[in-house]
Amino acid sequence: MLLSWLLIGFKTDQLFLACLFSVLYLATSTSRRFILGFSIFIVYWIIYDYMKAFPNYAFNLVHIKDLYDAEKSIFGIVQGSTLLTPNEFWQQHSFTILDVLTGIFYLCWIPVPLLFAGYLFYRDKGQFLEFALTFLLVNLLGFVVYYLYPAAPPWYVQNFGFDFNPATPGNTAGLIRFDQFFNVHIFSSLYAKGSNVFAAMPSLHSAYPLIVTYVGIKYRAGWLNAIFVVITVGIWFAAVYTSHHYVLDVLAGILTASIGIAGFQWLQKSNRFSRWMNRYRDAITQQ
Repeated sequence: MLLSWLLIGFKTDQLFLACLFSVLYLATSTSRRFILGFSIFIVYWIIYDYMKAFPNYAFNLVHIKDLYDAEKSIFGIVQGSTLLTPNEFWQQHSFTILDVLTGIFYLCWIPVPLLFAGYLFYRDKGQFLEFALTFLLVNLLGFVVYYLYPAAPPWYVQNFGFDFNPATPGNTAGLIRFDQFFNVHIFSSLYAKGSNVFAAMPSLHSAYPLIVTYVGIKYRAGWLNAIFVVITVGIWFAAVYTSHHYVLDVLAGILTASIGIAGFQWLQKSNRFSRWMNRYRDAITQQ
């Protein structure tokens, strides 16, 4: 709590996290095993939050126009005499049904992985650890790319052009239409808490459901896999439709997830890593 206050200022989220961990760790042996397992996701949460203290644009040039030009060159859509990026095309051709569906898909990007993790935790601790640690590894890889290649999202170009402004706040972009349709402030509240505007490449929104789908298929999650595939493709489309990511960002997210999945499989071949995983599994397994 003190470190968080010094780095990024006090937030009620931090207090909630500290209390949640403490209560579950001390309450019962069952809740202790549960929170020890889900500490992997807490590590992700803390690292993501602390990125605010070390913004990536302070370390490397932010890519705005070159990424926009590359997107238009590769995936441009001709409309009359004008070449548009897919984001610009959908901005001009939005539909209420797509506004609602893409909003629903985007709301799945964290709850679905967490719910699936909970399912695996009670089904098989080894499968849970594989999923949770792969999730963490993919995020760490994505964070590295954020710092090596800071990138502005499509909505930034739509609103501010190609000039760099480090003080730009988060933006709901096309997801605002979901909020307006239901007269709610779900996405406006979420994006007000974003850690970094210039972290569009890779799209980790696109990576998460792919990890879920991979583990679900690998361990035969049955009918759930059909839902996972639909959500995965839906989030990929939603990322572009709502102007939160370019197609290139989505492809980079898919690549990051693939590298993370392969990387974890490689790590498992290490005897030292396998022994560590076995100790971790024993710590969260009912004896």
